[in-house]
This record gives sequence, structure tokens and C-alpha cells, in this order.
Amino acid sequence: MNTDILFRPFSVGSLTLNNRIVMAPMTRQRSPGEIPGEDVAQYYARRAAGGAGLIISEGTTIGHPSAANAMNVPDFHSADALKGWARVIAAVHAAGGKMFPQLWHTGLVRDPATSPRKTAPSIGPSAVKLRGEMDVVEMTPSDIEAIIGLYAESAAAAYRLGFDGIEIHGGHGFLVDQFFWTHTNKRDDSYGGDITNRARFAAEIVAACRAATSPDFPISLRFSQWKVGNYDMRIAETPQELEILLAPIVRAGVSLFHCSTRRFWDAAFAESDLTLAGWTKKLTGTPVIAVGSVGLQGDYASPATA
Repeated sequence: MNTDILFRPFSVGSLTLNNRIVMAPMTRQRSPGEIPGEDVAQYYARRAAGGAGLIISEGTTIGHPSAANAMNVPDFHSADALKGWARVIAAVHAAGGKMFPQLWHTGLVRDPATSPRKTAPSIGPSAVKLRGEMDVVEMTPSDIEAIIGLYAESAAAAYRLGFDGIEIHGGHGFLVDQFFWTHTNKRDDSYGGDITNRARFAAEIVAACRAATSPDFPISLRFSQWKVGNYDMRIAETPQELEILLAPIVRAGVSLFHCSTRRFWDAAFAESDLTLAGWTKKLTGTPVIAVGSVGLQGDYASPATA
């Protein structure tokens, strides 16, 4: 495989990268009190110095009480956390890097027992229990509007702090993905039902983040077919369904799609060898990030190669 293209510059919006190698987001739980410290700044600065063209942070939570699923996951909304993130981006830029924060809400998969705010109910597009008997609440239209606004507030904070863009976590069975997926979205209003309606929540988040930043500020949406613990699940069964799903998000102003798969080289649909990233780029014309088992010599789940 010719990998020379990975070392060529790349530009989208206001962002110019020295190469096309992206450090994927990885949950670390190294931020006590949800505040990233100096060790977090130095962690990301070392990755920038190592030559990653773009760094996408671990998932950082928006300002909703049930956004986080675990202790010590950093937030991206409180004053103290934003001071910490200001130190992070300063260190990354000093090391020659570029960085996006990944904005996150876990939705129905949240376990209150491990969350920083244990009494807050878990929410989702529909009251589907994904964790046994944990109480869950269906989002009202007011809830939807409020959470879209919270994504926009975090996007505005990233823009103000000098981050190079943002990523919205829309994959792996978390809140945005729960709107995409028919198993968790059983709504009968304009956010549920057909594929276009199921994409509306994500599209409105992108549009709100775009309005809160600037026309050329890069906005990435990470999405996946698979869910944590449900690796064979799909949000689109055909390329045509995928195109319908992604079209409203493109119109809303997304800059990049981050296409998460279990193995980046696998074909997305039976009729073609194209991967999920390949189909996404073909259908939307939007730049893509491909990820999935990168660097492994065998099956992802094999202990010998994990």
C-alpha cells in the first residue's frame, strides 16, 4: 500500500495540516473533578511533538448533568475546565500541533452509578433501557433544544480558546447516534421515523455550532455503523440510505466526517469494496477521516494483537 499521501499537507476551512495523520479520541479518565490539569496539557503536547497532523481529544462533555458516563472525564463547559483546556491548546500549538476537542453526551448508555452526577436521569430520543433497569427519560422538544444549545456553547468556547476546530461525537451508540438508530429512536415527531428525521438532531447541532463559531471553523462529525457491545448493528443498510442520512448534516455545514469502523479496510456494503469512509466521501464530497484497527496485524479482538 502506498502511504505517501499520508505525509502530504491537507486543508479544510481555516485548518491547514502538515500531514494527514490524525490521532483518534481515546477516553483517558485523567481529569479529576472533570478538569484537565498540566499533565493533560503535556500528554497532548507530546503527541503534537511526535508529529500527528491533527489531534482529536478524548471525549469532553457538554454542560448537561447526565452527559458523562464516568468519573474523571473532562468537561468542556465549566470555567475551571476551560482554563485547563486553554493550557492544553497552548501547549499543543507550542509543540507545532493542531487540535479539536471532541464534544460528547453519552445519552442512554450512561450508568448513573459511575457518573459524576448520580441523581440525574439518563436521557435519550426514546425511553429505551440499554442498561438493565436503569431509569431513562425520553427527551422532550425542550430538552432537544436545550442540548443543541449546549453543544453550541462548547463549540463557541473552543473557538474562543483558539482550538483549530471541533468534533461532535455522533457514533458508537452515544446520544447523537441514538437518534440515528431505529433501535433507540422510536419517536413519532420530526426527530424520529424516516432517515431524514433521524438525522435532524445531528444536523441541528452542526448548524448551531456553525452559527456559534465562523463559516470556516472546521466541524467534524464522528459516526459509526456499530455500537459498543453491538458490533453488527447498522444505521444504514445501503449506500442510498447512507446518503439520505448524511445529506442534512452536509447542508448544515459539517466540514469533515470521521468514519469509525471496526476495521477500516472492510467493505461497508455488499455490492462494493468501498469502505464506510470511501462511500461517505463519494456520496457527500466531504473530506473524511478513516479509523478502525489501524496498525494491527490481525483481528481486533485477538489478545495476541490487541
